[in-house]
Amino acid sequence: MEIPAETFARDEFELARWRPADAPEVVAAVNGSLEHLGAWLIWATGGYSAEDAAEFFRLTGKRWESGESWEYTIRVAGAIAGGIGVMTRDGGVEIGYWLTRGSTGRGLMTRAVSLLTEEAFRLGAGYVEIKHDVRNVRSGAVPARLGFTKVGEEPMEPPWAPSCAGTYHVWRLTPPCSAPAAP
Repeated sequence: MEIPAETFARDEFELARWRPADAPEVVAAVNGSLEHLGAWLIWATGGYSAEDAAEFFRLTGKRWESGESWEYTIRVAGAIAGGIGVMTRDGGVEIGYWLTRGSTGRGLMTRAVSLLTEEAFRLGAGYVEIKHDVRNVRSGAVPARLGFTKVGEEPMEPPWAPSCAGTYHVWRLTPPCSAPAAP
């Protein structure tokens, strides 16, 4: 699969490849939404430090260069609203995401996932998957709105965040069929 663009803009938001210069802002954004994020994301339980951000940026840079994943900040009016990543899988990709507390409930994540799903299919992915804890209903609403099919459940690897049941719902979408060639 080809490497996607480093930035995308749509409507009122922008996706941009994470950069180490984003560290102070991401630390503030995560710590400002700890209760909201820490319920579902183990990395956001107990605070998020500058050292956590430095390690995140080290890993995202390495994974981008290797083609393992492409991770983006979601910005609205220039401010961090969340993050979204596309991880390569055998024959397809998986998309993971999070939003700050004040950025939920506006369809922002649905539009960001739609954009990266279109891009994944354009670059040749055979499918896009989304996994979320079975208790995280709001996270599951995104693939449901976008026409993904719930294809099963699978166990999460521990440790997991406090609100999690330890089981993922797995959603999948395949590329639309192309029209048959004219005779």
